[in-house]
Amino acid sequence: MIDIAVHDGIAVLTLNHGPVNALDLELLTAVPETLTAVADARAVVLTGQGRSFSAGVDLKRIVDGGPRYVEKFLPALSVAMLAVFEHPAPVVAAVNGHALAGGCVLAAACDVRLMSGGTIGLTELAAGVPFPTVPLEIMRHAVGPALDSMVLEAGRLTPERAREIGLVHEVVEPDQLLTAALARAEGLCAAPADVYAMSKFQLRRPVRERIDTAQPSDDPRATKIWSSERTNQTLRTYLESLRR
Repeated sequence: MIDIAVHDGIAVLTLNHGPVNALDLELLTAVPETLTAVADARAVVLTGQGRSFSAGVDLKRIVDGGPRYVEKFLPALSVAMLAVFEHPAPVVAAVNGHALAGGCVLAAACDVRLMSGGTIGLTELAAGVPFPTVPLEIMRHAVGPALDSMVLEAGRLTPERAREIGLVHEVVEPDQLLTAALARAEGLCAAPADVYAMSKFQLRRPVRERIDTAQPSDDPRATKIWSSERTNQTLRTYLESLRR
C-alpha cells in the first residue's frame, strides 16, 4: 500500500494503491503508521506509483459505504494529513502526476513540493462535498490568498501555474523527479534535526490553533453533508460523468 525505500537515511514512501492511489480508509490509516515506522529517517520523500500522485478521495467507497464509512473516513483523513503536515523531519513531495482533491492536500502538507507532470487542484466542490477543517487549513498555509479561487472554482492547475501561486516549488522533468526530491530533502537536512523540528512547529502553530478552534463546529457539519442522501446522489452523478 505504501512502499518504503531508504536512500542514505532518507525514507522514500511511494503510494502504491490501485491505478491512481485513491485515498480510502485503508490508505489513510497506513499514512501515519508508515511515518511512525520511518521515524528515525533524516527526511521523507513522498511520491506515487504509476501515472498519479493521488487522484484524491475514493468516492466510490464513500457512495458504497454510506454514513457509517464516512464517519470513519473523515477523521482518518484529518489524522493522515496532520501526520504529514506535522512530521518533525523534512518532508518533500515528489508529485509524479495528477494530485487532485485530497491528493492535492496530501502534497500541500509536505514542506517542499516538486512536480513533473499532470494537474493539481481542489475539485471537492465540483464533486459536491465541502472541506473538513484540517485539509482546508493545510491548503491555506500552502497557498494563502490563492485558496479562495482554488476552492470555489474547483479547477485543475498545470505544474507551471501551481508554481506561480506557490503550491509547487519546482517543476522538473519526470526522469529527474526523484533525484531532485532527494537533493531537496538532503538540503533541508543541513539544519540540526531539533532546530528544524522546532522551526517547523513554530511555523505551523497558527494552523493548529485555527484547527482546534474550528473543528468542534465545522467538522460535524461537514460530516453531516458528506453523509447525506443528497451528497450520495450527487457523487453518483459525478462519478457517472467521469466515466463518460
